[in-house]
Amino acid sequence: MSLFIPTLHTARLILRPLVATDVPAFAALNADPDVVRFISPTGQPLSSEDSWRLLAMFIGHWHLRGFGMFAVAEVKEPEKLIGRIGAHQPDGWPDFEIGWALTRESWGHGFATEAVTAAIRYAFEVVKRPRVISLIHPDNARSRAVAERVGQRRIGEWTVRRECLDLYALDRETWAAQNGAR
Repeated sequence: MSLFIPTLHTARLILRPLVATDVPAFAALNADPDVVRFISPTGQPLSSEDSWRLLAMFIGHWHLRGFGMFAVAEVKEPEKLIGRIGAHQPDGWPDFEIGWALTRESWGHGFATEAVTAAIRYAFEVVKRPRVISLIHPDNARSRAVAERVGQRRIGEWTVRRECLDLYALDRETWAAQNGAR
């Protein structure tokens, strides 16, 4: 089976398929304690082996679900991975989640908001999802701010691996009204 994984473009970013050459940068991303503090199952950096497994799971997710995570790169350096952003919905997940992680060097430039906006647009316009969610650790102020900037609102909590996370959501109708979409 051949699967087409699209490439999305924003003003400054490219959201492209994750590939084998991303492994070193992806492992470095997941080895940074500040990056993974709120998203790693243990709150600790991932080993190279665990990072490789996570990358393989993200790629496999596209094949199992027809959607998934994108590699994020700046337009000026399309081969240099600065993070991952996209959809995630493993078995038992509460809904179609948009998740993200960027290198620490990429923080504070508006890249997360720009890429998450593109991923949400893709979810609503291409995948035709009625709603997107994000599960965010209550102490993760940066991710809460991104979720709120893209129009998501906290609607409750969800427990993942015995950890209570804030559940943010945005439905297609609200998004369309906020963005002048049809």
